[in-house]
Order: sequence, then structure tokens, then C-alpha cells
Amino acid sequence: MCGIAGVVGGHGIQSMDGAVLRMARALARRGPDAEGLEIWTHAVLGHRRLAIFDLSEAGHQPMVLPDRRVGIVFNGAIYNFRELRALLESRGCEFHSHTDTEVLLHGYREWGIDDLVRRLHGMFAFGLWDDDKRKLFLVRDRLGVKPLVYAERNGQLAFASTVRALRSGGFTGDIDENSVAEYLEFGFVTDARSIYRGVSKVPAATILEWSADGSSASRQYWSPPRAAGTNRQTFEDAVDQTEKLLLRAVERRLYADVPVGALLSGGVDSSLICWAIARLGGNVTAYTVAIPNDPWDESADARATAGRLGISHHVLELSPDAAPDFSELASAYAEPFACASALGMLMVSRAVAPAAKVLLTGDGGDDVFLGYPEHRHYWVAQKLARAVPAAAANRWQQRRRSMSFNGPFRRATSFIDYTTGGLGSVISHHDGWPVYQKHNLLGARLAGTTISQRLVSPSIDSARHLMNDFLEYDRATRFTGEYLPKVDGATMYYALEARSPFLDQEMWEFAAALPYDLRLHRGRLKAVLRELARRKVGERVARGRKRGFGVPVQRWIAGRWRRIVEETLRNSLLEREGWIRIDAALSLLEHDARSGWAPIQLWYILVLESWLQDQRYAERADKAAHS
Repeated sequence: MCGIAGVVGGHGIQSMDGAVLRMARALARRGPDAEGLEIWTHAVLGHRRLAIFDLSEAGHQPMVLPDRRVGIVFNGAIYNFRELRALLESRGCEFHSHTDTEVLLHGYREWGIDDLVRRLHGMFAFGLWDDDKRKLFLVRDRLGVKPLVYAERNGQLAFASTVRALRSGGFTGDIDENSVAEYLEFGFVTDARSIYRGVSKVPAATILEWSADGSSASRQYWSPPRAAGTNRQTFEDAVDQTEKLLLRAVERRLYADVPVGALLSGGVDSSLICWAIARLGGNVTAYTVAIPNDPWDESADARATAGRLGISHHVLELSPDAAPDFSELASAYAEPFACASALGMLMVSRAVAPAAKVLLTGDGGDDVFLGYPEHRHYWVAQKLARAVPAAAANRWQQRRRSMSFNGPFRRATSFIDYTTGGLGSVISHHDGWPVYQKHNLLGARLAGTTISQRLVSPSIDSARHLMNDFLEYDRATRFTGEYLPKVDGATMYYALEARSPFLDQEMWEFAAALPYDLRLHRGRLKAVLRELARRKVGERVARGRKRGFGVPVQRWIAGRWRRIVEETLRNSLLEREGWIRIDAALSLLEHDARSGWAPIQLWYILVLESWLQDQRYAERADKAAHS
């Protein structure tokens, strides 16, 4: 797990070592163990290392083959690198380290980039330079666990692990208004955009190939399977196979040359990870975030689970009375990021860092085994939609434009919308952008901006395939834009490598292909994992609500955090730069604070303000350093 950077092509490449060093140093928290730089005639690669495999100097990066014709900077973990190494050694390859990185170099020379990537089992983002062909390959893992961004201009390409690093190297434009609008809609910026103009994110499961003539082309090398239409196996078979896959995935992720820890929220997914660790005999401490005397506190369930499994357990208390550290949130995430549970992830990462360098998490279980309440709603809506005549659906949608329902009828009306309009109706019911418009919160710089996702039109055809449409949409928005960056940003800020067995590609391919009525067996969310938890951990965990280190920011900014929120917003850069009307935001806070619950959009504004202040401070510091 590391930070990577590089520049290829263009004129004056030899003078780019300073820019690459600045990018690498902006990634120092991702890789505090070593810094490296390699220069060719047409390329400069930089690296910050977090040593997980082979802690010696032999594992330092950038790593090059002895003839210097191929070099690489790599971030992530290849879980099957020992098997690949053995295969390559049988073909005559000589290794000088015990790292997964060196396997990529020899594997590229033996098999080529496409066959190499097809063989990789893990999470990864890397830049590989072929000096003979004068080609750069940027590659991102199948699900997009590890970040990778780039910018092209004047026949030159710069890449890095984060947009903040690219900005440190001078490769970004100004803040993009459409990306700010997207952030305000979701609380994060999706993989389709960047907060800065001129910057792109390498999509998940993609190889971007850049050539010396300045041209580049991308190709997708993998896509998850869609759900099967009929049951090809029984529910019992699915549970048994999931158990085998989970044990295999956890076993792969326990291997490291450094101490390993695990997160335990008390819910199904993290409890199963800890059960698998105990079953495999792993010497691992589990960590839980506690909010004493708060309804969201889950530490009691986590303690009970740890006791039942017989694993070492440590509870970390998050004080609701302590002032929130918005600067930490702004520093840990290169783009504005308002996922509230990121506060819990930062806290647990800070506490675990002195004791471990690898942290197993339960992320991904809800996404592929269907654990969110909307999954059940959309599945039922899809089944009903297939019995609704198209003409009736169209009539409802036409009349719906002039109808408004609140109170007890709102939920029923929404369900009819999903049944007749599919994904377009689902998106239109999201309470993001319309809240800012209703309360006149938007400044002049956001006038005329639109949310591209809201342009999807309702249709009965989409309703009849709602689960497929929604899962693809969700993977392109929340999954890669919020869930994965939350863990990567928080753990890497404290130099931890997070590994999630539920993001294992074999596990994902198996679960994604299961029919919806099997994953939602008898109407239960995440039925396969719940049944496995019932068998291995107990009924209490199997029947428990969804957990995940939640932090009740909407309640706290309306109450115990209200004073610091008001102080932060009264001296607002968002106001001065024309993004948000802060007087309207403060009025909304004052009005809603009476109920003890503030709109999530006020939290988004607060985080954006903190991020913008952090960015402007960094720009002033950089300017002073070069004056």
C-alpha cells in the first residue's frame, strides 16, 4: 500500500523530477517508510512506500528490471503473488525481493499487460513504464478499491494516487463547478468527475495505455456478472459456498510481514470476518468505535461477539462532547467528502496505527449480498412492474408531474413511482439538489449547473429491470465514490492497509451472479450472510440491524456541535467565492435546530467549507515556499 506518481512524454521531461517529487511528497502519509524516484529519457516515476511485504530495501520503489527497460510504481496488494512468482520462476525469471511488486514486472515481460492483469488477484493501482515501446500503462483493480487519477495536456500525461498530489505537481485546473454541484447532491464526487478541471479518474477494471505520440486509449478488462434469472442452486448451497469463499478470502488477506488487525462493528459482515479469522487461527485484535450513552452506540454487541469468538478486542470511545476535527476530514480526503462514518473510520485508524499496519474490514457485503433497505424495495417494485401494462405506467407518470404527496401517502406514492418509472424515478426521489434550490442556498457560481444523473428519464422498461439498473448506477456513484474512498482515505491517512474479504473478486463474481430472490431469500436483506452468521456466530448477530461505525452528524450539528458550526460558517470562503449563500444556510440551521435534527445538506456545506479552507491554506503555503 503506497502512493504513486509520475509524468511521461512532452518536452522537458528531464525537468519534471521536481514536479514528481512534489507529488510524491503530497502522498507522504500514504507511504511513510521510503521515497523513491526513477528517471528515463521520456518518463519520471515517483513513489512513497508503506512496507507490507519484504520490509527490506529490496522492496523499495520505483522498481525496475535489471536492464531498466521496464519500471513500475505500485499501490495495493496482490494476494496471489506467491503463486504467480512460482510460475514465473519455473519460466526462468530471477527475483531479487519477496514483494508482490516484482511479480508485476516479470509478469508483464512474460505475458504482456492484458494477460498479466487477467491473472492478478487483489486490489491495485499501478503505472508501468515500458521504455523500449515508450508506453505507459495505468491499471486499476476490478472494483476500484485503490484510487488512480491522471491529467493530459500538450502531449504529456501526469498521474498520481490522489488529485491533491496532481495539484501539488501543477497539473490541475481550477475547481470545477459541475463537480461542486455533484458533491452537494451526494456528499462526494463520483468517479466520473474530479473536483478540479482537467483531471480524470481511471475507471475501475480499466487499462489506460499512453503512447509516445501523446495518444491514449482505455479498455475495460472485467465486468461483474449480472444476477441469474433462475436459481441454479439452493439457498443452502449458496450459504455453504459463501462460507468456503469467505474463509479463502480472509486467509489470503491475513498474509503480511507486519501486524494485522480487524474492525468489528457488531453487525453481520464484520462479525463474519472476525469469525473467519478465529477459525483460521489468526492472531488479530479487533477494534470497535463506541459512542457512550448514544442510541447509535454498538459497542455492547461488539463486545458480546468478540467474547463469543474468543478474540482479542479493543473499544475506542468517540466523545460526542468533543469538538469535531473538520481539518482532519479535509486533510484525509483529497476531494470534499462528507460521509459521516468517515469520522469513525479516521478515529479507529488513528488508534490502530501504532499496533498494526494491515486492517481487515467488512466493506462490500451489503453491496453484493444486498443489505440495504432499498434493495428489497426495488426488488419488489421490479416484480410488480412486470405485471403493470406499459400504458398504465405511462398514464401514472404523466399525471404524477402535477401531483404532490406528503405525509402518510408519500411512501406509497414513491413506491408506485419506482414500479412505473424505474431508475429515473429512484434518482428523482433523492433529496439532494432540490433542497438547496428550495431554501435558496446556492450562490452565483452554481447558477445554471445541473446534476447529470437527474437527467435519466422514468420508464416502465427500466422499472422491469430496476435491480440491474440500480446496482449498476449505485456501483458508479456511491460504491466507487463514497464507500471505497471512505476506507482508503481514512486508513491511508494513518498509513494502514485496509483489506476487505467481501471485495474479493471470486466472492464478488459468485454473489453478483446469485438470483435476487436467493440473495433476498424470504424477503430478508442479505439473507445468505445472515444465515451464515446465524450458524457461526449466533441469532443475535444474524437478526441485528445494519451497523457500520455511524456518527449522527445531523443530530449533533443541530445540538452539541451547533456553536462551532455557526462559527465556521460565519467566516465563510464559500460565501466570498460565490458557492453558497451562508445567510440562508444559517437560517435553515436555526429553524431546524428546534427539532434537534438538521438536513444532511448542512453537513455537506460544512464539510465543503472546511475542505475549501484547507485547500486555500495549502495554496498559500505552497506559494510562500516558492517565493
